[in-house]
Amino acid sequence: MKLITKFYLSLALVGSLLLSSCDSLLQVDPKQSIDANGALNTPDAMNAALNSVYSKLRNARNYGRDLFAVSDALADVGQTTSNSGRLIGENNNQPGSHFTAAFWQNSYGAINEANLILAAVSKVEGASEAQKARWEGEAKFLRALYYFDLVKVFSYMPTAIYQPGLIDQGGIPVVLEGVITSGEALTRKTARSTIDAVYAQIYTDLEDVKKLVPAGRGVQYGSGAAASALLSRVALYRGDWSKVVSESALALASNVGTVTSGTAYVNGWRAPVNPESMFEVRFALAEESIGVNESLQSTYTAILSLTNKNSQGGWGDFIPNATVRGFFGLAALQTGTPATDNNNWDVTRNADIRAQLYTTGNTVRGAGRQIECTKFMAKSGFAYADNVPVIRKSEMHLNRAEANYQLKNESAALTELNAFKALRGLPAVELAGNALLEEILLERFKEFAFEGQRFFDLKRYGRAIVKTTPAVNLPFDDFKILPALPQREVDGNPNIKQNKGY
Repeated sequence: MKLITKFYLSLALVGSLLLSSCDSLLQVDPKQSIDANGALNTPDAMNAALNSVYSKLRNARNYGRDLFAVSDALADVGQTTSNSGRLIGENNNQPGSHFTAAFWQNSYGAINEANLILAAVSKVEGASEAQKARWEGEAKFLRALYYFDLVKVFSYMPTAIYQPGLIDQGGIPVVLEGVITSGEALTRKTARSTIDAVYAQIYTDLEDVKKLVPAGRGVQYGSGAAASALLSRVALYRGDWSKVVSESALALASNVGTVTSGTAYVNGWRAPVNPESMFEVRFALAEESIGVNESLQSTYTAILSLTNKNSQGGWGDFIPNATVRGFFGLAALQTGTPATDNNNWDVTRNADIRAQLYTTGNTVRGAGRQIECTKFMAKSGFAYADNVPVIRKSEMHLNRAEANYQLKNESAALTELNAFKALRGLPAVELAGNALLEEILLERFKEFAFEGQRFFDLKRYGRAIVKTTPAVNLPFDDFKILPALPQREVDGNPNIKQNKGY
């Protein structure tokens, strides 16, 4: 997804959603942008513009790190190590330690660019109808994904809205028109849409994607299959259970992505492109690497290579807690001598194939040879950059199992759950009622550990976040479940109400 850098976008002005005064305009790296001054009228310019919107997904505040690592640090997946001091506040669920203003700003900057693309599609000279459909479809896929990520973070879920005697502050601002000039930006004072209205807009965009780009051009781009997969997750968060079932079925029937099992599942995490991916964020160039401080690889493990654990790597800031270690039977195991050689250490494992994605690290940076997750190990061929699976095909089975349970179709839910368990080397269970739901959610916990879903699963069921290391018991009615909206947005727009507690 290399950008066509001869086109530049002067999107320093990205709308009132990103600024409260001319002094706080978001500055956009011109190397990841295109010229808004008449440039969106050629196919090359449109391709470059679209690449710019894709590129913002790589940002550390989005899928470069935070949508996976911060989410799981807020939840009950792991514990911090103090190796670098990162994610400690989030793991302790401290006030102000949550998703940041930079996540909001980067996402709304991308949305603004997508809106400009959509406005320009019909005006591109010399473009075929197929090209126009692709630009429109991919831009709407990206807009939907950014809006979904924003609303799931900054708002309550439709399935669990806490109202402490006050009307909930709502969803997030939804804007469907791009801005270029400061005048446009400063005069627009968009209020927060209702939660339901935000989800309705995401539905609309993704349904359009299915019509516009049914086949797609690779898992690093939006497609009809990826739209169905994302709709399955969006509908799950919305509690639209019948929609979950239908979209999961469409995604599973597509030829995009493969449900893997056994060693193929483990090997998929070692491949440059995970075969389960239905949509992933692509890191194609070494200069796109997030770096040693904040990449997913560096956040989760202190090693650079599974074949030489003595090689100094990242920080290993966030590691599995006792609960996750218990899921997979993980305990440090010396496999040879001398004990000082990090390569002579591994972990015990149970029959769950996912246990193969954890091992011991090394003692550099004072890491203490801790047990670490190795889902992200520089699969792109250079350190600190992994193509990040945003949606994996296996998720469709768990989404459909949960939805069928909520639709009172427990037989179908149990059958799907047991089929999924078999993929991971686990025996079938015989469960009904609430015990069945809890088992489905438990499988989600195990499957998506270190992939950023656990926090949102707890949030959509209105559950407390309970941890022993660190000691945390955060009830759902605590204001820290939601982050603060960026203060400059609230200060500069009287129509935006801040989340409670801030």
